Parts: sequence; structure tokens; C-alpha cells
Amino acid sequence: MKIYLVGGAVRDRLLDLPVKERDWVVVGATVNDMLKLGYKQVGKEFPVFLHPQTNEEYALARMERKVKPGYQGFTFDTSPEVTLEDDLRRRDLTINAMAETPEGKLVDPYGGKKDLKGGILRHVSPAFAEDPVRILRVGRFLGRYAHLGFQVAPETVALMQQMVSSGEVNALVAERVWKELERALGEKNPEQFFKVLDECHALPILFPPLDMLTLIAAAKLTSDTIVRFAALLHALPKDDIAALCDRYRVPNAYRELAILTSLHYQEALRAKTLTAKELLGVLSALDIFRREARFNLFLKVCEAIADSQQIAFDASWLMTAAIIAKSVDIQKLIDEGFKNQALAAKLKEKRLEKIEKWLANK
Repeated sequence: MKIYLVGGAVRDRLLDLPVKERDWVVVGATVNDMLKLGYKQVGKEFPVFLHPQTNEEYALARMERKVKPGYQGFTFDTSPEVTLEDDLRRRDLTINAMAETPEGKLVDPYGGKKDLKGGILRHVSPAFAEDPVRILRVGRFLGRYAHLGFQVAPETVALMQQMVSSGEVNALVAERVWKELERALGEKNPEQFFKVLDECHALPILFPPLDMLTLIAAAKLTSDTIVRFAALLHALPKDDIAALCDRYRVPNAYRELAILTSLHYQEALRAKTLTAKELLGVLSALDIFRREARFNLFLKVCEAIADSQQIAFDASWLMTAAIIAKSVDIQKLIDEGFKNQALAAKLKEKRLEKIEKWLANK
């Protein structure tokens, strides 16, 4: 039995980047061997084990064979005869196909270190074309490393174009698209994810027209992926956003902010021109009285939109308006005997008065 550190930990160490997690490959072992050593088996598709002390993942070296379309269409060979080189050959990019011995010796059969130095994202073998998720992963890695000067190898772009034309992208599972998209939105240059999809002709298959300039502006303002998602989709109609979220089973927090932004960002950007009644209507539609945290995210998206369009936007002004609207003492109205619809009407009246008074003094 031999154990090797593999993948991202080796890659990021060579790039002098922080190593966030470590994955291991075990060569020459069986499931029973691992269980006898106290490892806990997890994973349904192929044998993966958690170390009894560190809880890090250890996978038996494996080979894959494509038997049907999609990323799930594989069979696996995890017999003790599978070599480390066999295991590394099945990986997506050369920079992810390196290993390290317990003594720290690099095992690099496919030129990953050279491609790291040259800033190249290159596929390991033609088997890359068997898994459409790898197109998304290439985009995500470019989003992570573009600022270091990385580019996608021309032959890898050509291979991905062939994958798209053959219909392989149509077999992508919704959950995997969303997982890669969400992770890509968290990278330093998330727009590069979409650039890769565009270059290989997958973008119009997977997504409607998107606003890259606003995404770039949002990425400069915040690392919050919910804000970046709303910025990316803000120019789409509500129904198109809902359809995309349904298609990829997007979490509600992302859906809600994206739809609210689409519906109300234009009013927010011209908030200083609104009447008190119009302003209260926008604040109420955004539910600032119960969802203050979401309102803060909405303001950040509006900032990004304004930056991308090079127009003035004062988020603090709109926040002040919200604070004033929220300053009405509800308990006092209840103590005065207002309840149900009467309470709601009186509350609206008092909030409107507060905003009118504030605007009159501006």
C-alpha cells in the first residue's frame, strides 16, 4: 500500500497559495484493507474513506470508463492493480494531475508543474471529453487564476468546442451546473467562467444573456456570491430569472435578491427623484421592515449597477430613508387601540409622514 497527496493541495503549494484541504490517493489497497486500518467508508459512486484522526479524504486509486452520456455515466475500477499514473490520467487538468509522496517528492507524469509555470490550463488526456462538468471546472479555474496570467490552452478550447457540438453539454445535471456556478461566482474574476463558456459555445445553451460588466463591478465591491448573482442577472425580466432559478434549482436567497433587484433597481437608482409615497412603496416592496440584511445586499447590488453604468448612486441616502420609515413606534399604535387592517393603515400613514418631513428638510 502506498499513499500520495494529490490534486489541489499539490497545485496550490507549488503556486505558493494557502492549502485549504488535502486529498489523498491510496495505491495497492482494497476496501477491506482500509476498513481494517480504521478508515470510515463514505461515497456512493466509488470507495472514499475518512482518516480516523484527521478526517481527511483518502480514495482508492481508480480508472474510469464512460458507458453513457453525462457525468454520471461512468464505471470505476478500484482494484489494487490500478497505478498512481492511471489515477492521475483520469483527472481534468495537468495542474490537478500531480501527486506528492510522504517524503515530499513530486510525481508529475503529465507536465503539470510546467503548465503551472507557464500559466496554462490544459487537459490531461482525450478522456477529458467524457465529462461535461469539466468545461465548467475549466471556467472556474480560470476565474481563480486569471489574475496570475493563466489562460486555457488552445487545444483544450478546441476539445471543449467539440464536446459542445456533440451535445455532451446537454447531459449536464442541474445540481452540478449550480454547484460550479456558485463556486465560480466566489472566485477573484468570476466573469472568466462565462468567458470560457462563451469561447466553447456553451454559454447560450446554459444561460440567457448576462451582464458581465455589472458582475465585474460587483466582484470589486464584495465577495458575496448572492450579490454577484443578482448583479449578473439584474437586467433580465423577472420571469427569465425565475426560469433560470427553476432550471438549476437555485437556493431561495439567490432567487429572491435577483428578482427583487430586477424589479426595483431602477427606482432605487433614481430614489432621490421619487415622491415620499413612491419611496415608501419601494421600501415596502423590498420588505425593509423584516429583511434588513437582504436590503443591505440589495443596496450593494445597486452600487455595482451604478458603477458599471457610471452613474451616481448614494446608498447611504436610501439607507437613511429606510431607517426613518422604520422609526415609527408600532407598539405605541397598538397601545392606542389600533389593530389588524386599521393598524396597517395607520402604520403606513405614520411612515409616510416621517418620510415627507425628512424630504422636506433635505
